[in-house]
Amino acid sequence: MIKLLRASKSKEVCRIVTDPKKSGKKDWDYVKNNYWEISLNRHFQSLSAEKQRIIGSEIYSLLRMEVDAVHWNVEHSAKHFLEGFILASYRFDRFISDRELGKLNAVIVPKRVSDAELKYLNVLQDAVFWTRDMVNLPVSHLNAVQFANEIKNFCQQQSCRVEIWNQAKIKAMKMGGLLAVNSGSITPPTFTIIEYKPPTTVNKRPLVLVGKGVVYDTGGLSLKPTPGSMDSMKSDMAGAAMVVGAIKALSLLEVPVYVIGLIPATDNRPGENAYAPGDVITMYNNSTVEVLNTDAEGRMILADALSYADKFNPLLVLSAATLTGAAVRAIGTKAAIAMGNASRKTMDALLEAGFNTHERLVEFPFWEDYLAPMKSEIADLKNLGGADAGMITAGKFLETFVKAPYIHLDVAGPTWLDQKSGYLPKGGTGFGVRLLLEFITNFHQWIKKKS
Repeated sequence: MIKLLRASKSKEVCRIVTDPKKSGKKDWDYVKNNYWEISLNRHFQSLSAEKQRIIGSEIYSLLRMEVDAVHWNVEHSAKHFLEGFILASYRFDRFISDRELGKLNAVIVPKRVSDAELKYLNVLQDAVFWTRDMVNLPVSHLNAVQFANEIKNFCQQQSCRVEIWNQAKIKAMKMGGLLAVNSGSITPPTFTIIEYKPPTTVNKRPLVLVGKGVVYDTGGLSLKPTPGSMDSMKSDMAGAAMVVGAIKALSLLEVPVYVIGLIPATDNRPGENAYAPGDVITMYNNSTVEVLNTDAEGRMILADALSYADKFNPLLVLSAATLTGAAVRAIGTKAAIAMGNASRKTMDALLEAGFNTHERLVEFPFWEDYLAPMKSEIADLKNLGGADAGMITAGKFLETFVKAPYIHLDVAGPTWLDQKSGYLPKGGTGFGVRLLLEFITNFHQWIKKKS
């Protein structure tokens, strides 16, 4: 992991120069030395934030095995360049015996990078890298109980309170959706509550973030049928990981916003007691759900968490989940899908945060018509609609469990990549941490007015 440090005049440096305006080619002097200096010319500031991040990731790839540290020297701040540089430095190699270690371990930056920017970049790296690690860990090393403990170890500090419910507590609370999905597993479920309430908070009523924590998904008795369809299913808790990563970053940066995170966690397996198609489940809010497909499990565990969120009288509830394959088929891996009934101002602020961080969102319609396919003839709801608009009907199902203004993010596409792309690694990308951090940080003035 690279850390950003203050500049020291004692460092002997060489120079790397790039002119991004010149035909898109890399124009760097490749000179080996212990320390290198990166200088960015005057044209650099005219590039988009994302192009600056990409250039940062490319320079990291060039340098990482050659030098011990890099001295950065530029007339203007280039936060986005450094962001791409450090995000590209991630490696998931904890299970490799003879792992390749890069030499580069520090970026030495001048006073032109403010203390606030320096802190932001280091915090961002910690939060995004933890999120990527969680998504990449296999269920052999990250079951629901282990995940809850990882969350507690990562988040519990002076300004964060973490409470973990065990199976007995979940049963006592009658969270039928979470218990049903867990019924085929030998590992008990967990329900984790993270509370970040700084003394300077601007809102009495919290924002509640709910993340889907399915640590592995076989589909249950509705077993996933296609070859390779389970290969990346350790990533089915990416929504939960991004929520936790964002709250951690908010706390370290002391953003004055009251936020609560709710993480229902389990795996979904076809064990001898597994819930089955045709079952009717009584949920936390006492509504009933007819199960048509046990592979539509994410909405079952989220529904209980969303109902529980009501006890906090939240300003806004936002859920994040790798919820549907329909989302991936609709827009691929380049963006996530957003939908909800929150105000236009709230949704626009979230979409803008996605644009600013390049963790982009596409807003889908959320009309009441889309709830009709989720109505059951023998229960209040069913957990699967028809073949059309599956990502929207799933969102409408979830909406019925929420009383507060609500936004749902289906992040099934961008949270996992089969190939590296710029500063995003193969595997878990950490998508959503920067998005939520930007959204909540920039939105707290509006929150203050609404409280």
